[in-house]
Amino acid sequence: MSRLQQTEGLSDEQRELVLLVRQFVEEQIMPVATQLEHRDEYPQAIVDGMKEMGIFGLMIPEEYGGLGESLLTYALCVEEIARGWMSVSGIINTHFIVAYMILQHGTEEQKRRYLPRMATGEVRGAFSMSEPGCGSDVSAIKTKAVRGAEGEWTINGQKMWLTNGGSANLVAVLVKSDTGQPPHESVYRNMTTFLIDKEAGFGETAQGVTVPGKIDKMGYKGVDTTELVLDGHRTTSAQILGGEPGRGFYQMMDGVEVGRVNVAARGCGVARRAFELGIAYAQQRETFGKKIVDHQAVLFRLADMAVKVEAAHEMMVKAARKKDAGQRNDLEAGMAKYLASEYCSQVVEDSFRIHGGYGYSKEYEIERLYREAPMLLIGEGTADIQRMIIGRRLVEDYALKG
Repeated sequence: MSRLQQTEGLSDEQRELVLLVRQFVEEQIMPVATQLEHRDEYPQAIVDGMKEMGIFGLMIPEEYGGLGESLLTYALCVEEIARGWMSVSGIINTHFIVAYMILQHGTEEQKRRYLPRMATGEVRGAFSMSEPGCGSDVSAIKTKAVRGAEGEWTINGQKMWLTNGGSANLVAVLVKSDTGQPPHESVYRNMTTFLIDKEAGFGETAQGVTVPGKIDKMGYKGVDTTELVLDGHRTTSAQILGGEPGRGFYQMMDGVEVGRVNVAARGCGVARRAFELGIAYAQQRETFGKKIVDHQAVLFRLADMAVKVEAAHEMMVKAARKKDAGQRNDLEAGMAKYLASEYCSQVVEDSFRIHGGYGYSKEYEIERLYREAPMLLIGEGTADIQRMIIGRRLVEDYALKG
């Protein structure tokens, strides 16, 4: 029985969709992934194919032109895409975080304006919290929006680590704003999310909005990761997500829970591919007169890898189901992201070890996975941040009474 068949609660249409994505991955992504990755080339043909399939509207409701699918279905599709090339799954991750935030927190006018065009891929989303000097400490951001007359705002600052920063034409940006709340009450109440329209590309893409260029990375190639410089960018209160300032941090954290399920799904996909490569190579390579899969050390390594792949997948499914049920899932999303990223790193390294010297060669796919896996350890919150979230929630759930 396949993993898809084991996943309970999926309709026939959902299973068919995941299988369609799997076929697309094997036919359109896997044959070109390593070549494009080595050239750090944006996968435009793959993106165009995903547009035709409706992938950019996967979780956008039908009333706004999307497919109206669940987070679980989306996560299963992401797992398949990451199995082919993790960078492609990154292209849709930030897009769906922004779409989800608009759907959950946006005004009706914002939903009508953006969601139908996001469903077709005409509008592509990126979101931005981090800055050069703050990392995981969101409260330390310095980008600031100053209110002017008649609902106008001016934004100044520098943001960092925008996935899709160049290719996106809509960016959800978290900034400090004067909401009248005393800072000592809650630093997070003085944060606001603005929706910034811009042109795709690099350089000055809108008045006061500049995307300097791609950040050169060890892995996670193809997808553009950028800075964002806001220098006197003028906007209005109509571009505040939800229409009211001061809610930005909580809106972003809600979106990040979706992003963490995505990162968990990516970890599952990359780990599964690493396991597939490792077990295939172990059955082909011979040492000391026999296949290396017949050596107990290799066999035990493969067993450990398979257990980690399955455990991460089940945790990811649990986190997605809880979010779909409308329940708080920060604990499960944190656990899923933490477990899947850590296990992914371990499974990739084990597969790398099975490949021996050949794993160090760019001719072998495992070399690419070995450079991609570390990004999952830090994306959407580092492992230590996840452990802090998990620990605090556990103390909250198991608080002593009396």
